Amino acid sequence: MFDNLSNRLEGIITKVRGKGRLTESDVDEVMKEIRTALLEADVNLTVVRSICNRIREHALGATRSKALDPGQQVVKAVNDELTRALGGETLTITYASKPPTVVLMAGLQGSGKTTNSAKLAAWFKAQGRNPMMIGADLQRPAAVEQLRTLGRQIDVPVFSDPQDPILTATKGLEEAKRLGRDVVIVDTAGRLSIDTEMMEQVRLISGAVNPDYTFLVIDAMTGQDAVQTAEAFHNTLKIDGVIMSKMDGDARGGAALSVKEVIGRPIAFASTGEKLDEFEQFHPDRMASRILGMGDMLTLIEQAEKAFITNRPRPQRRS
Repeated sequence: MFDNLSNRLEGIITKVRGKGRLTESDVDEVMKEIRTALLEADVNLTVVRSICNRIREHALGATRSKALDPGQQVVKAVNDELTRALGGETLTITYASKPPTVVLMAGLQGSGKTTNSAKLAAWFKAQGRNPMMIGADLQRPAAVEQLRTLGRQIDVPVFSDPQDPILTATKGLEEAKRLGRDVVIVDTAGRLSIDTEMMEQVRLISGAVNPDYTFLVIDAMTGQDAVQTAEAFHNTLKIDGVIMSKMDGDARGGAALSVKEVIGRPIAFASTGEKLDEFEQFHPDRMASRILGMGDMLTLIEQAEKAFITNRPRPQRRS
């Protein structure tokens, strides 16, 4: 993922770094190339405009700055905006003062919601927690059995009731409390596309369990189509974070770079493979550096900035 975007941006950055100074026309030329690279990565057009406007503003400021090589300032501006677009800061999970901490999983059918429910449960186990999963997806045949199979692989119990998804969620939460489980993950039903019935059902489940976190699972391969999905779910549920699935695929990165700008919620976790342990917290700053291939260079730029500020002559006071 991000391979094409990374190659394009690295090429642009290399050219910028080679310039001793930048003119406004240089900045405009760079911005055209960055805009094209983002559009080719299937980033939402509105998001591309916002990102490019902010980078351009920083870059123009860099042409007038004496703090650093202007090219380095542009590199830093691109990195900062990519980090911001990808979520800004790593999401920190805060556990409920009165267990269990309830996590609601939402998303379209085929997004990997059930598999990622189990991956998240395995992640919580690795943090020393005792999770339980609730199979409230009674819409898709064999969804609950899939969750039970995954639960057995990671030794996490699964509760479900075939009668009704809202009742299942309610009874499952009661069972988790009875068993002393400190994290509950509720897998809900999806559809192939957004519809009123699905949204009403997931809204009622959310009301029944009052989740501490609601995560939207999005298939990274869907590109900027993920924006409409994210908006629809966020309007109904108030999403806390996104779990980006299939990030090991050949997706162009549009979904990952678009969602935060649109709903204001970060990517919380990334599914990086098919195995249940191929799942990790998402670090926007690390991903931005990886896209640019600039980890070491960014460290050097930050050190140069600090040195400039520290050594900058202070104005003399008049006696």
